[in-house]
Amino acid sequence: MIDASDRLPEPRLEAPKRRPQPGERRAQILQALAAMLEAPGAERITTAALAARLQVSEAALYRHFASKAQMFDALLDFIEETVFPLSAQILAAENDSPASQASRIVALLLQFCERNPGLARVLAGDALLLEHERLQQRVNQCFERLESQLRQCLRAAAQQAGSPAPTADAQVAASCLIAFCQGRVQRFVRSQFRRLPTEQLDACLAHML
Repeated sequence: MIDASDRLPEPRLEAPKRRPQPGERRAQILQALAAMLEAPGAERITTAALAARLQVSEAALYRHFASKAQMFDALLDFIEETVFPLSAQILAAENDSPASQASRIVALLLQFCERNPGLARVLAGDALLLEHERLQQRVNQCFERLESQLRQCLRAAAQQAGSPAPTADAQVAASCLIAFCQGRVQRFVRSQFRRLPTEQLDACLAHML
């Protein structure tokens, strides 16, 4: 299963350390938004509040992003550009069993959320309430993509186990794992980030796989 030595590195969204140049202001805006989302019980974030945190005008924000929805799009881009290359590495690891690959993909997602609470709020959907519905559709697509990767692993695992219906078995197992991931992320967010998504993860995965 997954232990500390197996954990893949997951970068946090970080602002430039020095005075930002014009091209770096975009990253600073996203870092500030992610930090505001990490505040327990954070309400819907307005561009006015975000501008105040950065000590700039709202007009300065709109020089880099056409709308707040575009800011959330950029956070989702960061999630996808971090998680999916790492999950692809897991799938390409020939020395891992298919079941181990599925376990590592689940752990990857939950470790990423634990390390980035603000982005966990995005994946849980809480941060997207009253925002453009297209953003929630993007989150759904992220989970669908992960579920597809899990089906790939679990189909191979079912075939190795001699299942008479490996595709059907993989679909059920992948659906259960994704529901588990979504539930863990939502619990993490709704517990004010106290209940860690990786809590007793190895034991849970052992039961499910």
